[in-house]
Amino acid sequence: MLPSRLERAIALRYLRGRKKSRFASLTTMIAVGGVAIGVTALIVVLGVMNGLRDDLRDRILVANPHLRILTYGASLKMDNWREALEAVRRDPRVVAAAPEVLTKSLILNPANYPAAVDVVGHAPEAGAEAVTSLEQYVTQGDLRFQARSDSVQGGIVLGYRLAARLSVYLGDVVDLVPPTAAKAKVSPVLGRPVPQLWQFEVTGIFETGMYQYDDGFAVMELATAQRFAGLGDAVTGIQIRLLDPWKAPQVGDSLQQQLGYPFRSFDWQSQNQSLFSALQLEKRAMGLIICFIMVVAAFNIIGTLTMAVAEKTKEIGILQAMGLTPAGIGRVFLTQGAIIGAVGTTAGLLGGLVLSYVIDRSGLIRIDPAVYFIDRLPVHLELLDTIGVVLFSFGVAVVATLHPSRAAARLTPVEAIRHE
Repeated sequence: MLPSRLERAIALRYLRGRKKSRFASLTTMIAVGGVAIGVTALIVVLGVMNGLRDDLRDRILVANPHLRILTYGASLKMDNWREALEAVRRDPRVVAAAPEVLTKSLILNPANYPAAVDVVGHAPEAGAEAVTSLEQYVTQGDLRFQARSDSVQGGIVLGYRLAARLSVYLGDVVDLVPPTAAKAKVSPVLGRPVPQLWQFEVTGIFETGMYQYDDGFAVMELATAQRFAGLGDAVTGIQIRLLDPWKAPQVGDSLQQQLGYPFRSFDWQSQNQSLFSALQLEKRAMGLIICFIMVVAAFNIIGTLTMAVAEKTKEIGILQAMGLTPAGIGRVFLTQGAIIGAVGTTAGLLGGLVLSYVIDRSGLIRIDPAVYFIDRLPVHLELLDTIGVVLFSFGVAVVATLHPSRAAARLTPVEAIRHE
């Protein structure tokens, strides 16, 4: 049964404390503050964990497809990839698909400073047909790989951290050691194997915000990458973009069964399974820890209402003698707790939304990208999380009022009036 207008008026009067006070009593403000802090902390923490998950997913998918079709075998190269590519493109769940070359190499700057690098063969596609969004993150140059000099093998696009580490800029020439260098012939002059280095002109620099890509990826044209890796007409796999990236495992299993052996699927979630599992576990653990703040706030509410019952015992007896039922007395204190919970939850919700917006938009909290892959702390709020926090907070506040309200309802008029 909902409280009557009289019961709500009495509850508000008790929340103000002293008769001459126009504002809430100190104990009431402490109880409201405890709820507000708990709600704010819980919203921000859940937003941070969601932000880390979403930002990592978006950064991973900048240069990484939703799904890859690979092959078994010692060479791990795909010779009959054209038939497989056509079959993949016919799937209605596939937005775009393209051949891919992915290999490892060693890059040397003009001063012969070496650095390990992942070489990616990129098919020059754009718009809806592009599998990845790497082209959007090219800050200098472009992805056309057009070298100005005819003496090099072609153009190459580097991550900005890799370019900074090598001290190379647009137009500079870098050397790459091909994977076939291990089988280099022995020089009759030097008496040792001398690998044939490939020279490339830096025609672009990209910045994705993902440390792994910006510090270790070099992109070249697909046909050039095929020759560089010694694949001939083969590729290392097929990269796929889907309508729904979260359904990549299911689509991968379906395509693998359709294509048959020796093809196999490898989705982005499996590739980063440990990372996202750890983030999900941290989200649950942090949410549980912050929930204890709400439990402390509940004890504040219990203490506040218990003190109010003890302080207002005589008034409770007078109210009962004037006709207010025990159930009505209970609803008075239940209303007090509900008001504390509602005000505290509302204040905490507003505080959490504002604080989350400031942290996310300003990039106020910087983190080490070498450890966390991203360079700032993102905060992404989800509607279901926010609704859950609000309902949980208000529910805890209401539950905390049950014991004090029952204690007040059990008082008899004679005992209450005689109370000293």
